[in-house]
This record gives sequence, structure tokens and C-alpha cells, in this order.
Amino acid sequence: MALFIATFFLVPETMYKRKVRMSPPSSVASDEALHEKHAHVAAEAVDTSHANSANVELSGPAIQPARHSYVSTLKPWSGVDPDIQFFGMILRSFSYFFVPQVLWVITSFGIYIGCAALAFNYTFPILIVQPPYLWTQSSAGLLAIAFIIGYGLSIPFANSSDRLAARLTVKNNGIREAEMRLGVMLPAMLVGPAGLVVYGMVAQKQLHWVGLFAGVAMLDWSALFYFTFTLAYAMDSYNANMSEMLIAMNIGKNAISFGLGYSLLDWILSKGFATVIAGAFAAVLLVNNLMLLLFMWKGKSIRVFLSKTWLAKMHGSRAVRGDYA
Repeated sequence: MALFIATFFLVPETMYKRKVRMSPPSSVASDEALHEKHAHVAAEAVDTSHANSANVELSGPAIQPARHSYVSTLKPWSGVDPDIQFFGMILRSFSYFFVPQVLWVITSFGIYIGCAALAFNYTFPILIVQPPYLWTQSSAGLLAIAFIIGYGLSIPFANSSDRLAARLTVKNNGIREAEMRLGVMLPAMLVGPAGLVVYGMVAQKQLHWVGLFAGVAMLDWSALFYFTFTLAYAMDSYNANMSEMLIAMNIGKNAISFGLGYSLLDWILSKGFATVIAGAFAAVLLVNNLMLLLFMWKGKSIRVFLSKTWLAKMHGSRAVRGDYA
């Protein structure tokens, strides 16, 4: 609630029509000069084989709209944009569930949150206060240290995919492919499921609590790779209508994490830590992570195939100029 209130009062409205209105020429002389300039630009565009008429823009003194006052930005309503297709936007958002790269982002977020984060947060406070650990209830929150260690160790790799993609782009004569960034995810592909196995077996065998922390840290180290780089890969692959793609991602990951987290604690306590966490959850996460190999191998072929389907036509119909579906 505090975040909502702070956002309402501090985050400015960004939905504005940014079409620049041009003022009329102030004199006949300036009109003739402007006409000659445009004629010269048009002549150069004809001589250039790759010219695009959309890139030739009129120049002149722009009329800047008046700045909105702070009070006006707090209005809970705004005008209706007739260019936005409300129901069409909803339909296109759900259509991104059929795009494999987007679906991979959804499953990665949903599984890491549902199978891992929820499992740790649900089971550790119950497990750590029982024998042989006998921690106090107030100490159960110390599991956050394992989260901090895991994410902290992954921070040095935060820009590793960008650096790898840049290096491979240079080797590829300056041609960037979306799959070039995926190579750095190979270690995380196995470390994440291994973390679940470690946590589940340590909890089942009631081994030293350091093993619990190690499993959580391993999972969280892997999570940063799959949270960050799968999203970057999907955005590299389909950067048209990105807002609609993000809507699909948020709906999908929340649905998956909710489904996996439903009755999670009862299932773990009835079947055992090894069966559920080290067995079922680790297997599900491993299958999701192994999709990395598929996209490294056939990711471009999938993108080329989808570019010839009805999905590409639907997404391209509302694509922002300069983007591609």
C-alpha cells in the first residue's frame, strides 16, 4: 500500500501524444528557403537506393506543448486514445503465450518462484525450529542471508550475456543474433536444480543447516541468470509491442507460481522433502532449464518460422515504427 501511495504522488504520467506540431513559416523568404531545403533532401533520397521516404521530415521551429502542472498529473483519469485497440491489445497479449521464447520466460519465472522460493520460505521456518536444529522462531528469518549470498555471488555476472553477445557480434561481421547471449547460462542450467536437490536431501536427512543455506544460495545464484537473461533473450527476439508481451509474461508467471504453490506445504509434509523438493521440483526445473540447449540450437529457426505465421501478422499490425515482430 505504501508503494502504491508513493507511486501515485511521485511517478509522473507518461502517456502523452508526442507528435511535434510545426509552426507555419513566418515569411515568404523563409518558405522559399525551406522549400529548397526539402527539394534538396528529396533529390538525395531519390539517388540513394536504400532511402525511405518516412525518414524525410520537415524541419522548422517546433511548437512545444505547455508543461503539465503537478496537480494536473494527479488526476485519476485521462483522455481516451482512439488509436489504441482495447480488446485487440488484450487478444494480442494472450497470443504471446504461443511464442516459445516468451513462454520460456513465463515458465522460468513461475517455476523458480513456485517450486523454489515458496518451498524454501514455507518449509525452513518449520524445519529449523525442530530437532536437531532447535533454532528459535525469531531466527528463522536468517534464511535471508542465503538469498543475499546467492544473488550477491551472481551480481558480477549481471552483464556477462551482453559482453558475450557483443563479442560474438564482432566475430559475425557486426550481425547480432538474439541467441548469442545464451551461452553464459550453461552453468546456471545445472546449478539451480542441483540446489533443490541439496536442500531437499539435507532437509530429509536432517543434516547440518549449512547444507540448507547452500541449496538456497545455489538456487538463487541460478535464478538471476534465468530471470534476467531469458527476459533479455525474448525482448531481443520480439521487440515489437513489448508492453503487450510483458503483460503476457506477468499474467503467466503469476498463474504458474500460484498453481505450484497451492497446497505446497501439505504436499511436502505428506510426501517428504526428498520426494517433492529434491525429486519432483528439481526435475521440473531441470526440464525448463534444459530448454536453453534447444534455443541455442534452434532458436533462430523458430523465430524465422514464426515470422511466416498468423502470429507475426497479428503482432506486426500494431508494431511501433522502427521495431519488428
